[in-house]
Amino acid sequence: MTDALRMLYAALMVVSGVASVCGNLLLLLVLLLNKELRTDALGLTLSFSLSDLALGLSIIPFGVYNSLSWSSCCASEGALCQGSGFIFLLLQTSSMHSLTWATVNKFTEICFALSYSRVWTEGRSRAMLVLVWLFCLVTAALPLLGFGSYVYSESRFLCCPNFTPEDRCFVLMWMLAGIVAPIVTMCSLYGYIVYVATKQARRGTFMCNELHCYYVPANNYLRSSVVMVTTSVCLLVCWLPYISVCLYETFSGEESPAVTSALSAWLVLTSSALNPWITCMTQTRYRAAMRRLISRFISMFLCSETPLESRHQTSALHLDTANRISTTTRTTAASCPPSSPETTTPL
Repeated sequence: MTDALRMLYAALMVVSGVASVCGNLLLLLVLLLNKELRTDALGLTLSFSLSDLALGLSIIPFGVYNSLSWSSCCASEGALCQGSGFIFLLLQTSSMHSLTWATVNKFTEICFALSYSRVWTEGRSRAMLVLVWLFCLVTAALPLLGFGSYVYSESRFLCCPNFTPEDRCFVLMWMLAGIVAPIVTMCSLYGYIVYVATKQARRGTFMCNELHCYYVPANNYLRSSVVMVTTSVCLLVCWLPYISVCLYETFSGEESPAVTSALSAWLVLTSSALNPWITCMTQTRYRAAMRRLISRFISMFLCSETPLESRHQTSALHLDTANRISTTTRTTAASCPPSSPETTTPL
């Protein structure tokens, strides 16, 4: 890969890393400051947000450093590469599965609203979270135990699973169970939600709360459909090139072009930057909380940006007013002497 392409790859990774860290920190801040968002699925939301944040703080800087250094940073058999590959696979898989089960929770809440409280309890949510992380830990540890392997990829500038015919079984197992199945599940659920939304958009509907009922226009459902479709497209755009490149290298035994491998790796890591924004876009509660948080920050920023000159002018105005009041008081006291007490005439 030429020097210009390496610099471009590093710049793109830096942008993705900054977006990932900022987006996930913002999502965590929204969850921290809004108690109404702390539902039974809070653990799943925190799981994929923290996984994406860790990717932005560990794996992306690792790739940037490797792309800017002109020699191989570490040997594939070294502890640094093996640990980096383990973290990379662990965080990728946990982010994907946590996001999938958060989507299942949202689908249940929308399409099975009456039975949602019985189907999705706090205990089941915690059990699902434990199973997700147990599966991710076992999957990421298999190459360290001999089933598969981690190697340093010169074209991706990352330590990742070895996509060769020798490790075909592990690659297929991880791809199907860890990546393809969650993506198919999320796209299917989004597709069904879009179908329900377009069906409702033909006639609109009424929604009721404790006080009154109100009409929900068709545009609201159409807007939700557009967001769901956009989410599915972003998910496929980020992951399909990576899946295609990895399967091609695994079954053909040949390396993909360096530019293709680097681009697919960057797109996968960019998904960690898109996930928090997707969460805030697709759920009304998060959008409202995000707007309130941004409005609060803007108002605090504007209030703290009072110019120094205006502060001096305000202080001088207050001092002048105080002097005028003091002068008026002294003048009034001098012109109005105190009255003498009444004298009584003796009889």
